Parts: sequence; C-alpha cells; structure tokens
Amino acid sequence: MAAMLLTGHGDVDRLAYRIDVPVPAPARGEVLVKVTATAKNNTDRKAREGLYPTKDKGEVTSFAMGGSPTLTFPRIQGADVAGRVVAVGGGVPASRIGERGLLDFNLYPDERRDLNLMPDYYGHGADGGFAEYIAVPADQFHHVPNPELADAELAAMGMCSYQTAYHMMTSARVAAGERVLVTGASGGVGTALIQLCRIVGAIPYAVSQPSKADALRALGAEAVIDRGDLPRFVERVLEATDGAPIDAVMDLVGGEMTDRFIDTMIVDMARRSTYPRLSIAGASGGNVSELMWTRIYLYQVQIFGVSHGTREEAEQLVAWIRSGELRPVLHAAFRLSELHEAERYFVNRGSGYLGKIVIVPDAEWTEHGAPFALEEPA
Repeated sequence: MAAMLLTGHGDVDRLAYRIDVPVPAPARGEVLVKVTATAKNNTDRKAREGLYPTKDKGEVTSFAMGGSPTLTFPRIQGADVAGRVVAVGGGVPASRIGERGLLDFNLYPDERRDLNLMPDYYGHGADGGFAEYIAVPADQFHHVPNPELADAELAAMGMCSYQTAYHMMTSARVAAGERVLVTGASGGVGTALIQLCRIVGAIPYAVSQPSKADALRALGAEAVIDRGDLPRFVERVLEATDGAPIDAVMDLVGGEMTDRFIDTMIVDMARRSTYPRLSIAGASGGNVSELMWTRIYLYQVQIFGVSHGTREEAEQLVAWIRSGELRPVLHAAFRLSELHEAERYFVNRGSGYLGKIVIVPDAEWTEHGAPFALEEPA
C-alpha cells in the first residue's frame, strides 16, 4: 500500500512517501479499514519535531508517559481516521464489512472508562491513517452512516480535537450558563470547544484574529476578542461579557498569555459563584509561563492539565455527530503524497484558516479529496 513514513525526528524531509508498505492484517477483535481521509493535527508536527519536553524546557524528546517512548521509527502518523471496513479479524462479525466510520484515536492502557492517565494514540504508539489501510480495534471504529457528511468532513470531526476539547470541559466541570473563554479558537480544538459549549448550554467567547470573527460567531461564539490587543485584552473580554468575570478558560496557547487569561476570571470575585477554572491542553504561544502562585492559591484558581479523554466521552461525541448536533469545520484537503506541502501550509496558516485540513490517499482523491481542495495551489 501507499503510506507516508516518519523516519525520525526533524523537518518534513523525515517524511518519506512509499508505495511498497505491507497492508496490515486485522488481529482478533480488529477491523481493517480502507482509509478515505485523515485529519491533520498539531500533535503530528510536535511528535515529528520532538517537541514534548517534560523536564528540561530545551529538551527534544518523544512523548512518553509509560517509561520507554512508544514512538519508534518508521511510523505512520495520522490519528483522526475516517474510512470503510473492508475485512475483519476473529471475533468480529462479517456484517461490519462496508461500514463507514470514525476512529477513536486512543491507545487505551486498560478497560477503565473514567481515567486515561497514560495517553497514547494511533499515529504515535501505533501506525495511523496517513496510509491506504489501517487495522484498529473494532469497538473503537464507530459506525457513522450520516449520508450528509462527506468522508473528509467526518475526519475533520476526529477525536484528537473533539475529545480533547470535551475532556477540557468535563475536567473543569463546565456547566450551562457559564462564560467560557476559548483560546486558539480558529483551530481544530478551538472550533470544537465553541460547538461543545453551545451543546451543553455554556457561552463561549473566542480569542482569535479579527479576520476570523464572522466565521467564529457563525459557529457559535458569543463574541470574538482580538488576540493581538495585549494591552487591552482583559478590558476587551469584560466589554464582551458586560463586566462579568469569565467562569472557565479553555487554554490552547500558554506562554505569556496564561496570566492574562487568569486575569479575566479573578477581576471581580464578588460576582463569582464557582471557582475560577483553567484547562490547558496546548502551548502554541510558548511552553513556559510566568505565574504568581499567590494569585493562584489566594484566588483559588483550579488548573487542569488535559491530554486525551475517556471511552465514554468518545461515545458521547459520536452520538452528537450521528445526531447532527456537531458539525464539521473543514478548511481543505491535501493528497497523501503532498503531505510535505500540507505540513508547511498547516504551520504557516493565514488569516483565512479555520478548522481542519485532511489528508486523502491519492487513490481516493477524486471522490473524497478533490471537492475540498484549496482553490489556489498551496
């Protein structure tokens, strides 16, 4: 089969397109999926570049929670896989052949449904979807027949973004009526957070560029705050909320902005009825933040580090996709053989970028990729 192999840490030149990769065989309890689209995530780039330091801020390392790194080379990346079942392993009914579905991207350490403390995923600890075929557990490939959703759109609603977003909210116990600040709002997790806030009845306030304000409001944002107006950032947020403090921050940015995000929650504690809460699941603005711990404990700010989620959360998200309550935010599709170009486009995303890009095998391009190609060459 054709596949893009990550051959080591480094730039996009470490991604090698091959057409002689063996097709995986489904083991007992697994299905073989013919991949039609796989969403691109920031974690693909970070894993490729070795940007998961946990001790030394200058360290270059693979993500490893369970001891030895599970990212070994060569590796096929790509976590958010959509496709169709073409074969089944032992114990899986043949009736599943032909099902169109979406992968729950987690490599769960055990059967517990309430914790996932050693997160790993397809495309990192096991081969992912930047290929023509993938073998995965049958109970993690969820049937989504919705005819109104194209395969590329289904991949754009993959669990890497949506489950991360939902787990950020469940960790912080976001409730109906609460004001939620969503940073990095134009990306995959950010657009998922906006939709999920509306589903549970919370009120999302998006942090992004002014050029994306109309699209984010159409998606469900109550207001859009200019991320570049640093001196007046807190003031802008309070203008949007009529002076009320933010109840919870969903942070994908980190860096110097984290302290300003906290400011939006502690500006008027007398008006609060719940603890200020910050969930963080990214550090696109910098991996180091300077915080005064006296502000954290005196204002009783609760901080939640979030990575991945639970099986139950994945199943709830699939239910919302099937019901149409969640809708895709798909920016563009690229051929698998053009993954180098897709990676560069992803890193240098411009003012028109909103949502997800997906990678489509060349053999599937005409049906599943071409309708969503960029109008201009990347």
